[in-house]
Amino acid sequence: MSANQARNWEVNTRPSQNQVPKVSVKVKKQGWITKGEKIIYSIVAAGLIAAGIFMVSISSQTDTLNREVQQLERTVEQQKIANEGLAFEVKELSRPERIISIAESHGLKIQNAEVKQAQAVENE
Repeated sequence: MSANQARNWEVNTRPSQNQVPKVSVKVKKQGWITKGEKIIYSIVAAGLIAAGIFMVSISSQTDTLNREVQQLERTVEQQKIANEGLAFEVKELSRPERIISIAESHGLKIQNAEVKQAQAVENE
């Protein structure tokens, strides 16, 4: 080989300084949260929201039930007071003196008899 051919061969095989081969490098930007973590966080958040809704629902039902119980307790107290009043009235109306005065006003005569208060007989 001649010297000129060797020079030409060397110039052709060697990259020129103006032509630098460009290598493209793709860099993936990685987020600070991975897909798996996002899914886990989403499931946990949905669970917390569902638990919160459940707790509010239970609390509301409990409050409603407590209000109904208080209303029933008030009704029971009023009925107890009414029953006590009626029991007192029964005792007043069943006094022997009252019974004797009513009997005499209707023309009945009492002859040496004692008027006793009758007791209610309960069927068992």
